[in-house]
Amino acid sequence: MKNKLIDLNNHLFAQMERLSSEDLKDDELKNEIMRSKEMSNIAGKIIDNGRLAFDAHKAVGDGLVSGTPQMLGLEKKNGL
Repeated sequence: MKNKLIDLNNHLFAQMERLSSEDLKDDELKNEIMRSKEMSNIAGKIIDNGRLAFDAHKAVGDGLVSGTPQMLGLEKKNGL
């Protein structure tokens, strides 16, 4: 997979750096604030999806469920 949580972390820190730039004028700052809000919204959804996958994987490992929905991509492969 191309995108990892570390990539999300890097994007969020890069956005924070853009926001902290003292060179931004009024309209540029407003645009960066709007961009930051959207990035935060999307980042929250990515984190929620990761949490769901982790919780499902943990539930299988704890023997609480016998399988996971295919959409989570947690199927056992090669007998692992």
